[in-house]
Amino acid sequence: MKRKILWSLGIIWMILLTVMLLNSSRWAAAPEGQFKMIAHRGVHHIYDPTGVGRDDCTAIRMLPGQEDLEVFENTIHSIRAAVNMQADMVEVDIAPTKDGKMVLFHDWTVDCRTEGKGNTRDLTLAELQALDIGYGYSSDGGQTFPLRGKGIGKIPTVEQALASETFKPFLFNFKSKNPDEADQLFAILKAAGRDPLQEGDGFYGGEAPVKRMKQLVPGIWAWSKPGVKACTKDYLWMGWFGITPDSCKDGTLVVPLDYQWAFAGWPNRTTARMEAVGARTLIIGPMNDRESTRGLTYGNQLAKIPASFNGYVMVEDIRKVGPALIR
Repeated sequence: MKRKILWSLGIIWMILLTVMLLNSSRWAAAPEGQFKMIAHRGVHHIYDPTGVGRDDCTAIRMLPGQEDLEVFENTIHSIRAAVNMQADMVEVDIAPTKDGKMVLFHDWTVDCRTEGKGNTRDLTLAELQALDIGYGYSSDGGQTFPLRGKGIGKIPTVEQALASETFKPFLFNFKSKNPDEADQLFAILKAAGRDPLQEGDGFYGGEAPVKRMKQLVPGIWAWSKPGVKACTKDYLWMGWFGITPDSCKDGTLVVPLDYQWAFAGWPNRTTARMEAVGARTLIIGPMNDRESTRGLTYGNQLAKIPASFNGYVMVEDIRKVGPALIR
């Protein structure tokens, strides 16, 4: 009986050792290039994310110490500031207007950040650009609003955003499920003479507009939550057997900062496997942190990223993380 147990343990040990060797990053060639930081919403006011739902107002949860920051998310100043803070890519949210234009704005309604009321998509461009997007920001629960009057006329069109930053790629976020928004955005990019493939632009969000954008620009980086979830979940177990799942083909693998150990062959072999099937790899913030699934918020988190990693890193607070990269 003891001999059988020892034999069983030995076989299990050999299997585990074989799996570890087959998935070792040590013997995989280091990928070329460096990782690319994506500034989520550009430079923006950081808020307390505890208990915040998808459509909850975040402006009134602004953290103290930002009362003098007159740079608002999804604006021209925000984009330029993020690039100056070492961002390699700027994430922006897009929304069509009632009169057929398209602007950069995150919320479904204007009630949270502005003095206006109603759905963003029910307002014209003129109505949106007349609003003060600094109106709703407060760091003391609504007792004071130090940024009122500082954000009048700062909602830009997509065309204005493109003109403001021509040498860095954008990551466009489709907030809705309407595939027509992909056609509208593509038409704007084409009219501006911007080739998303050549510029390295990316697209994510609603499954239908993402699928449509892939049809319009084959080979573009575009992903939705179901696709990311499938690729990441499948690779977490299949990768240890040396298998790259079909769900990762032309997809996106998302790696939480505190779960890098769970991915077979991390980082070099994982990267090679993803590149072989046309997939990108994106590091996000720690899952076990209260800021779960957001981007990096502290400069010292950069030290946890392997030096050979050449994928994308989502950054929530580029004002802290960007300068830390230089240091």
